[in-house]
Amino acid sequence: RRRAGGDRARARRVSRVLALDYGSARCGVAVSDPTGTLATPLDAVTRANTRRGLDRLATVVRETGAERVVVGLPLSLSGRDSAQTEEARAFAARLAQRLGEGIPVELYDERFTTRIAQRSGGSRASEDSRAAAVLLEDWLAAHGGHAAE
Repeated sequence: RRRAGGDRARARRVSRVLALDYGSARCGVAVSDPTGTLATPLDAVTRANTRRGLDRLATVVRETGAERVVVGLPLSLSGRDSAQTEEARAFAARLAQRLGEGIPVELYDERFTTRIAQRSGGSRASEDSRAAAVLLEDWLAAHGGHAAE
């Protein structure tokens, strides 16, 4: 019986994470599998920072069962903020407000994700969503695949 309880506790710690590669025109989207091992690109969302775009992202969060959202933070190569960084921060704040307290939204350094996605090619998913998948893979590796950390 103890083992079954341990399995349930372990299952609670591992959950789906949604990653977003935000852009004012298109927002790349990727989701992890429940084990926090794989990142799968999904359809990009156009104009994500509009009411319709935020509603679409809220629907994606609900449909995928994501328990956390990671938004790429486009820092400059030196690690400093830029105009794009400020826009991503504002978007993440709006999304967090739209999703409510039950779904944490965090920012994560996305330097080089687009370049890596461009090199990977071969996928039918948009480059934006491939970049979101690269971002998510990096986040999962840094967090041991656990959304609760």
